[in-house]
Amino acid sequence: MRKSGWAAAVGLASMALLLTACGSSSSPTAASTTAPASSAASSSSAGHASTSVASSPATAPSSANPGTSAPSSHSAAPQPVASGGGTIPLGTTIMIVQQSKMGYVLAEANGQVVYTYAHDAKGGTPTCTGSCSDVWVPVTGVPKTALGVTVPGTFGLVVRSDGTKQITYDGYPLYTFKGASPLTVHVVAGVWSVIPLSSADLG
Repeated sequence: MRKSGWAAAVGLASMALLLTACGSSSSPTAASTTAPASSAASSSSAGHASTSVASSPATAPSSANPGTSAPSSHSAAPQPVASGGGTIPLGTTIMIVQQSKMGYVLAEANGQVVYTYAHDAKGGTPTCTGSCSDVWVPVTGVPKTALGVTVPGTFGLVVRSDGTKQITYDGYPLYTFKGASPLTVHVVAGVWSVIPLSSADLG
C-alpha cells in the first residue's frame, strides 16, 4: 500500500514537470505568430511614408548644413481639410506658405521647404537625378494648396526620366532637402533656391 502511494506521488510530479515543459515551449510559438502582424503593420505605414519618402537623413553637401535630421514626407496620405470636413485624397501633396529665417517661403504641409534647381530649365525634364536626387528629393504627388492659401504662381507636373511625376511651380521642378528639419532653409548660392512669397499669400 505504501509503495503504490509513493508511485502515485512520483507519477503526479512527473505529470507536473511535463505540463511545465509544454507551457514554456508554447511561449516562442506565440511570439513568432505575432511578429508577422507587427511587421506587416510597419511595412503598411512605410508605404504611406514613401509617398515619403524619405525616412533616414542623407549625408548632405557641406554647403547645405548637413547636421539636421527629420523625416520628410511627399505624396501625403489623406489629411483632414482645415474646415468643412472631408478628407484630401491619397497621393495629394499639400503646399503651404510658411515663415522661415529667409521670410515667407513655399513649403509642404509637413514644414519641408521646397526648392528649385538652377540647372533645370523651365518646362524641361528635371536634371537632378541619381545621387543628386538622393539628397535633393523630388516633390511628388498631386499638388494642392492648403485652405486659404493663394500663391501667385502655377503648380503643374513633369515626368522624370524614371517615369515618376514631379511637382512644378511656374514650370520649375520642386525638391526638398532630405532629412531637413521643418522650416529649416538649405540654400546653396547659385544652385538651390527657395520660392519667396509673402504673408499676403496666406489669404
